[in-house]
This record gives sequence, structure tokens and C-alpha cells, in this order.
Amino acid sequence: MSAVSLSPRALYEEVAELLRQRIFSRELEPGSWIDELKIAEDYGISRTPLREALKVLAAEGLVTMKVRRGAYVTEVNEKDLVDIYHLLGLLESDATGVVAQHATDEQLRELHSLHEALEASTQDRDRFFEINERFHMRLLEIADNRWRNQMVADLRKVMKLNRHHSLLKSGRIEESLAEHRAVMTALQARDAAAATQRMLEHFRNGLEAAT
Repeated sequence: MSAVSLSPRALYEEVAELLRQRIFSRELEPGSWIDELKIAEDYGISRTPLREALKVLAAEGLVTMKVRRGAYVTEVNEKDLVDIYHLLGLLESDATGVVAQHATDEQLRELHSLHEALEASTQDRDRFFEINERFHMRLLEIADNRWRNQMVADLRKVMKLNRHHSLLKSGRIEESLAEHRAVMTALQARDAAAATQRMLEHFRNGLEAAT
């Protein structure tokens, strides 16, 4: 592999992003050891920015540092998934209630447009996953709580280690889509209680499919 050309600005952040994408794409699989010497050689860098990058990924939960053994891509067990889905359900259902009450008509139309794109992508799991995440993140942006957004972003990074597993369950894409329809119906009715409950149910059903 030829050395990747990296700019001198925040080198360790660029390295962290490159590794993050390799983890998400499964090039670096959960449980695999991260060969620091090889990666440093591949990227044409010293081990110092690489180690700083690994600290960033460890803080995000994507990498696990083991004493005298080095860094490994984090493996997500069933308890991890339960904990992550539980927190995401609480945070995102709360945000959904806020959106139902405070979103502008234009913002609701934007969410509806994303939902329509989701409806049209059921035959392409990768695209479905991408649009689904865009919908959720846009909803959070509209709810406008940067601290909640930061927590959700970190949790979703770890959830990506289990990427697509919940959608592999037979019929789960159709179920997920039906749950999104229910969320959109409650949002368009500006029914905060119903919107909150529908999103919470969406995460509960997602957890059941993922475990």
C-alpha cells in the first residue's frame, strides 16, 4: 500500500478519521489487533501521531487499549448493545418530542422528504442505513441541543461496530420503515407525547432485532 499524503494540520485527527472509516468499513474488524508499525508505514508517519489518533478512537469507544498488548478494535457485546440502545432511545425520543412541539413547517417538510427517500431505498440496505442515519441526525439538529447531539454522535459511532446486524433480520427493514411512518405521523400532527413514544418503540424494536 502506498503512503497516503496527509496535510500537516492536525495530523493525528486525519489519521483518526482514516482509521475510523477503516473500522466502519470492516477493513479493521471488531476484535482485531491494530498493527501500529504497519499502519505508520502505510501512512508514511511516525508512531506519535498514530498513538494520538488511537487515543481519540479509544475515547470514542471504537478502540480498546490493552496494557502491554496494544490497541484492538472494540468488540460490542450484547450488554453493550442493550446499554447503547437504551440511551439512544431516551435521548432521541426526547428530541423527537421537542421537534414535534417546536419545529417549523419547513423543517417538518425536510424530515418528510428524508422519510420519502427512506421509503424509496428499501432494496438497497447500505443506502437505507445511510438515509436512516441522516434522518435521525437531522431530527437531532432541529431539536437543537448540542450536548445531546454530542452524546448521540458518540453512541452511534460505537453502534456502527454492529452495523446492519439489526437490518439483516428478515422483515426488519419493513418494520423499521413502518416505525418511521408512525414517527412522521406524530410529528406532522405535532403530538409530542405520541412522537416521543413512537421513537422510543422504534429503538426498543431495533434492539430486539439486533440481539
